Amino acid sequence: MATATPQKITTFLMFEGSAEAAVNFYTSLFDDADIVDITRYGADAPGKEGTVQHATFSLAGQRFMCIDSPIQHDFGFTPAISLYVQCESEAEIDRLYAALAERGSELMALGSYGFSQKFGWVNDRFGVSWQLNLPA
Repeated sequence: MATATPQKITTFLMFEGSAEAAVNFYTSLFDDADIVDITRYGADAPGKEGTVQHATFSLAGQRFMCIDSPIQHDFGFTPAISLYVQCESEAEIDRLYAALAERGSELMALGSYGFSQKFGWVNDRFGVSWQLNLPA
């Protein structure tokens, strides 16, 4: 009898040409971050040559996957789904917020909202939404 592989759920991000830049940016922000694998489209592939056909990367021990879709879509990322980061220090939350907000958009400025010591919510330059929290 075969052993069943445990089900794994991985966040999957779809970009349209900026996947590698996003992966490089995200892995530069966290100490425990790594690009696990990147496969790029070749000359005869459906995507633009050199863009990301599939990538796996890790942030703080959590794996993510992403692609550059060869098909343009009428949708993008939405703040209804966001990456939630529990920060360990005020310096960390300030650094991450500044980096993620640069060329992005602020949804909730860094501040005390009663449910945490310090909290902020941003959409980064790629459109991915991040909630940053410094617990009380």
